[in-house]
Amino acid sequence: MSGTDGQAFIAAIKPLVDAIGGELVGPGQAGEDDVVLAWAGAAVVAVRLPHLSDSLEHILADLERRHGRPLAELDRAAKQEVVRSLETRGAFAMRHGVETVASALGVSRFTVYNYLNRSTKC
Repeated sequence: MSGTDGQAFIAAIKPLVDAIGGELVGPGQAGEDDVVLAWAGAAVVAVRLPHLSDSLEHILADLERRHGRPLAELDRAAKQEVVRSLETRGAFAMRHGVETVASALGVSRFTVYNYLNRSTKC
């Protein structure tokens, strides 16, 4: 594989790696928990996946970027949509997920649970 092909492959996967909060490292620097990606039979790059505890923080930061302001400044309907989105992504299966989300939204845990209950009834 030419260097140009390898760079094109890396450029193609970078948005996905960024979206999951991963890090690109050289295949020779890959640890046992990293995922080495090959293209045309040659190892090109390794993806270092984030720790699960960092994933929720990364998702919340991405949501703030998408909304263009801190999540705590969103109106109630937008906060409910954020909670529904996070539920779909499994955020509340993580230990302290509700507390972390409540803090980011500037609401109580009780409010997050109410949003979750409301979304299952709709």
